[in-house]
Amino acid sequence: MIEVRGLEKRYGNTIVFADLDVVVHDGDVVSIIGSSGAGKSTLLRCLNLMEHPTSGQIIIDGEDILSKDTDIQHIRQKVGMVFQTFNLFDHLNVLDNVTLGPMKLLGLSRKEAEAQGMKLLQLVGLANRAAFFPDELSGGQKQRVAITRSLAMKPKILLLDEPTSALDPTMTSEVVGVIRRLAKDGMTMVIATHEMSLARTVSTSVIFMDQGRICEVGSPEDIFEHPRNECTKAFIHRTRSFNFTVSNRDFDMYRLRAGIEAFCDKHFLPAELRDKVVLLIEETLSICFDGEAGERRDMIMRAGSGMDIRIDYIEANHDIGAVLRCNAELGNPLEQDDDNDGISRMIIEGLADITEECCDDGGQKITMILKATTNGQA
Repeated sequence: MIEVRGLEKRYGNTIVFADLDVVVHDGDVVSIIGSSGAGKSTLLRCLNLMEHPTSGQIIIDGEDILSKDTDIQHIRQKVGMVFQTFNLFDHLNVLDNVTLGPMKLLGLSRKEAEAQGMKLLQLVGLANRAAFFPDELSGGQKQRVAITRSLAMKPKILLLDEPTSALDPTMTSEVVGVIRRLAKDGMTMVIATHEMSLARTVSTSVIFMDQGRICEVGSPEDIFEHPRNECTKAFIHRTRSFNFTVSNRDFDMYRLRAGIEAFCDKHFLPAELRDKVVLLIEETLSICFDGEAGERRDMIMRAGSGMDIRIDYIEANHDIGAVLRCNAELGNPLEQDDDNDGISRMIIEGLADITEECCDDGGQKITMILKATTNGQA
């Protein structure tokens, strides 16, 4: 369906990408991952000639789209595009947004276009929103309408440029569900995404781009479980973190809890895992600030010392845990002898594997990694 040979894109002396070779077969779902600025979105825009490459060749469904004789509008009808910012017509309702293209470009009558549009809206779960206007929809619903609008043109290929980047976790799940449905139905798709869970679960193959070059191509298992290239390994094994500093016993526990929950939701961690992380931190801080030992810590913290809490999530192996960084005066909060701490310590030890190390300044670093759950993930 798509063959890219030696593609290069420059802006003046700035090289966006160079020497790209990509092959996408009928029914493939290819995810392009990589850091911001790697060239993912520009590559997609070149595939439907919203950007013209500097050199190279792009063949779509057997046609060289860079040839002077190519009918660009005909090519664009074959290749649908979904943007991260929806780009709906605000003055049209949902059904009119979906039917405008087929009537203007495909020559469908209003009756035909609306019948097709309602079937597609039903496919994405929005048939009951057909008469709504874009400002009456959530972000996830807007993106599903944008996907529907592209599908209404009956494309052979669907390009999705960061389709979930403007959405919160709940809305993201709505859009990911539609993409999975399309993948199951055999739609050929190329997706530029920063959501590793999306790339891992819907793709037939994954392309990792770095600094304008393709570093590695493989199945999701190859890329996420057994990356060969060092830059791929570094990207896949990067750690996502949430940081919070406790300066005294009057810290805002609600803010800390909300921060942990938002962090877990952002990375699509299951509710069971999120609740375990919150419980782990709550019980740890209970030991830190309850009883006589807690009063001593409170005095030390009020004098200017604090405790740093970091929640780490490693995408490659789904490990998640907490790192506590305490100064020398605070010591190890999990080694107190207060009898009231016994239940909290039991809960912590049941939840996590704990390691401790001394820091150069005499402080303590305590790492607590959640133990594996029944689904094989931490």
